Amino acid sequence: MEPGAGGSKQDIRERIWDYMESENVADFPRPVHHRIPNFKGASRAAEHFPRLQVFRTARTIKVNPDAPQKNACFLVLDSKKTLLVPTPRLRTGLFNRITPPPGANKEMLRKCATSQGVRDFSVPVGLDSRVLVDLVVVGSVAVSEKGWRIGKGEGYADLEYAMMVSMGAVHKGTPVVTIVHDCQVVDIPEALLEDHDLTVDYILTPTRVISTGCKRPKPAGITWSKISPEMLGKIPVLRSLRDREKRAGMDVALQAEHQPFLGSASQHPALPGTVRRPHNAPRPGADSLEAACGPREGEDAPTATVCVGNLPHDARVRDLKRALRELRVAPLQLSWRGPQHRALLHYRDLAAAQQAVSCLQGLHLGDSALTVALARPHNKSPGGCPGS
Repeated sequence: MEPGAGGSKQDIRERIWDYMESENVADFPRPVHHRIPNFKGASRAAEHFPRLQVFRTARTIKVNPDAPQKNACFLVLDSKKTLLVPTPRLRTGLFNRITPPPGANKEMLRKCATSQGVRDFSVPVGLDSRVLVDLVVVGSVAVSEKGWRIGKGEGYADLEYAMMVSMGAVHKGTPVVTIVHDCQVVDIPEALLEDHDLTVDYILTPTRVISTGCKRPKPAGITWSKISPEMLGKIPVLRSLRDREKRAGMDVALQAEHQPFLGSASQHPALPGTVRRPHNAPRPGADSLEAACGPREGEDAPTATVCVGNLPHDARVRDLKRALRELRVAPLQLSWRGPQHRALLHYRDLAAAQQAVSCLQGLHLGDSALTVALARPHNKSPGGCPGS
């Protein structure tokens, strides 16, 4: 029986991860939560790959080296095609080219397809290499037969594709393949998709090859207004691409970290950190929270303000924003109080704020259960939220 879909992207992720663990279709590394899940039968699913016409005609193939794609990496090398893999977390570049030693046998090629092989047998591909990628393979947590895709929530696959568009390595017709277990193919509401979300053209499972016929446009490049300065600082190749586009006269203005938070989603991926909403999370008593969630001395608090407390010490504003988007309770503005382990969410009216309080009860960032309550507009207590 396949897990149902619906709700937010995170709801779908959690159901897939829970189902794969409970039905024992998950494979090492486990648990599969917060990962692109490996599964029993992944190698068999990848065996469909060389039979695709788009594989046969491709010369250069980029594969995300998640565990389910390991056999796909081997099949690319065994077919004497050029294999590109993304640089881990994009720290030193966009991708590396795997270069097996001369005369490598199948055993050696399988080694080259592992994470250790990537470290030992790869060379970086520069932005000026003029590489053309004929086929892209990405991991997924969930996909639909229409081609909608949900990753693990960090956004790297979407960003990598947008960066490849920016450097001219792919075009709108470059096909995208994903390899998943049958239980990961579910209905995904199109309303959950955003402009930066990558769609897929082929889905390979242990039992099926699905040609999605997806017509939804893939990312057309990097939307700089959705990229935070912090992300730019973490990814050198992103800075290089921005400099290149700036010289070309393109608009490369970045997202302001504290810009008004207007309903539509912020595109930038959340790098570290996990957001989860447990099934049986206790609902904190709102009355006990309200008194401590008021503004600091001298601060004017809107009547429609929600205080979120007990933020973990390493939380970032992007982590909370991502959770708010997925729960569809994005405020007009967010006031970040990281050192106090809290944030204030400013809503248009009391009804919107009360809805946010209801939706956010039981929300976790990492291992921390957040406290959530309406802020009292006339409370001048300087304290933070409980658990801060």
